[in-house]
Amino acid sequence: MPVNTAPREASPDDLARASPSGPGTAFRWPARLWIVLLVCSGVILLDGLDVSMIVVAIPQIQREFGLSAATAQWLAGAYILAFGSFLLLGGRCADLFGRRRMLVAAMAVFILVSVFGAFTSNPVLLIASRFIKGVAAAFTAPAAMSLLTTTFPEGPQRNKAFGIFNVFEASGYSSGLLIGGLLPTLNWRAIFILPVPIALLILWAALRYVPADPRSDRPIRLDLGGTLTLVSGMLTLVFALVFAAEIGWLSPWTVGGLAVSALLLAAFAAIESRVEAPLIRLGLFRNRRLVAANASAALLYGGAMGFQFLLGLYLQNLLGWQPWQMALVLLPAGLMVVAIGPKLGGLMDRFGVARILVVGLAAFVPCYLLALRLGPEPDLWTLLLPVSLLWGLGFALSISALMVAGTSGVADEEQGVATGLLNSSLQVGGACGLAVVTAVIMPATELAMLSSGVLVSLVFAFLTLLVQLPFRRG
Repeated sequence: MPVNTAPREASPDDLARASPSGPGTAFRWPARLWIVLLVCSGVILLDGLDVSMIVVAIPQIQREFGLSAATAQWLAGAYILAFGSFLLLGGRCADLFGRRRMLVAAMAVFILVSVFGAFTSNPVLLIASRFIKGVAAAFTAPAAMSLLTTTFPEGPQRNKAFGIFNVFEASGYSSGLLIGGLLPTLNWRAIFILPVPIALLILWAALRYVPADPRSDRPIRLDLGGTLTLVSGMLTLVFALVFAAEIGWLSPWTVGGLAVSALLLAAFAAIESRVEAPLIRLGLFRNRRLVAANASAALLYGGAMGFQFLLGLYLQNLLGWQPWQMALVLLPAGLMVVAIGPKLGGLMDRFGVARILVVGLAAFVPCYLLALRLGPEPDLWTLLLPVSLLWGLGFALSISALMVAGTSGVADEEQGVATGLLNSSLQVGGACGLAVVTAVIMPATELAMLSSGVLVSLVFAFLTLLVQLPFRRG
C-alpha cells in the first residue's frame, strides 16, 4: 500500500503529541519517520564517503594525467572550496524554496556530475566536476539537516535522531578512507561511480517517502545583494585559507584574499541589516548558544583536520605506511562513533547537552597530549590505538551535541540557515586549522616539526572548551 506523504503527517507538532518529549518518557517512531531519518543520514554518509575517498586516490589520478602536485590537490580543494562557500546559501534556499525540493534537485545534480567525472578524460573537466559536486553537496547537507530538525522536535527525539545521523557521518568518512585505499588499485574511476547507486537510492526514497514541501502564499524573495556578497566573500575566504599553507600566510595573495573577504562579508552584514527579507537575519546571532556552538565547531574541526593531516604525514611519509593501513588506525575512532551514536540521545537527555559536549571536547586534550609522544617507531597498542579511541570518543560526544546546541531555539523557517551556518563553521574552521598547522610544520620532514603541529591542535582543543565554559551547567 502506498505511503501517505501528506505534509501534515511529518509535522513536529503531530510527532510531539504522539511521542512525549519530556525526560524519562518513551517514544516510538513509525516506519515512515525512520525512512525520513535514513534519507537525511544517507545524505551525510554520501558526503563523508565522497570527501574521504578522493584524498587517497589523488596520487593515481596525478600519475595518469601527468599533473603537478599543486594541480592535483585541486581535486580535493575544488570540492572544499565550493562546499564551504555555498553552504549558507544552500541552507537559506532550503528554507525559502523547500527542503525536499532542494534535496531532490541537488542530489540529481550530484548523480549526473559523478557519472560525468567517472568518464571524462580531461583533467580540467574532472576538477570542474569536483567543484560542481561541492556546490551540490552544499545544498543537500543543510537541506537534510534542516529536514531532520523540523521533523523531529527539540528534546529526546531530536537528540536521538542526531545521534543516529552522526553514526552515518562517521561511517561514511571512515569507510571512505578504507575504500579509497583499495579501489584505486583497480581503477580510480570506480571512486566516482561508487556514490551513484547510493545517491539514486536516496533520491528515490526522498521522492517516495519524504513529505512534499508545504505550499506558501507568501512571495519568495531572494536577497540578491546579500547572495552575491556572501558567496563571493566565502569563496575568497575559503580559497585564501585552503591555499595559505602552499603559498604562505604573508603572500600577497593570502593577505589580499583575506582582506577582500573581510570587506565582502562586511558589505554582506551591512546589506542584511537594511533589506526587508535578508538572506540571514542578523538577530539569529543573539542566540548565544548558537554562536558558542559555531565557534566550538570551527575550533574543533580546525584542530582535528590539522591533526589528521599530521597523522597522515607521520604514518605515510615518515614511516612509509600505505593509505589503507592509516585507515585501519583511524577505524577504531569510527567504530567508537558507531557504538556511542545510537545511545547518545539518552545520554544527552540524562546529563544535558552542555555536559555531554564538554566531556566530548575534553577528550581531545589527552588525545593530542598522547600524540606528542609520536616517535620514530610506531607504537600501536599504547599510543596509536588510545589516540584513535580518544579521537573517536571526542567526535562521538561532541558533534551531535554541537548540532543540537546549534539548532535549538531556532524557528523552523530558519533551520536551514542554522544548519548551513554550523556546516560552514566546520568547513572554514577545518580549512583554517589545516592551514595553520601546515604553516607551522613545513617542510614536515622531521618528528620535531610534527610535534609543533600537534601543539597547535592542542591549543585548538583548549579553546573549544573555553568557549563552552559559560554554558557548562546547561
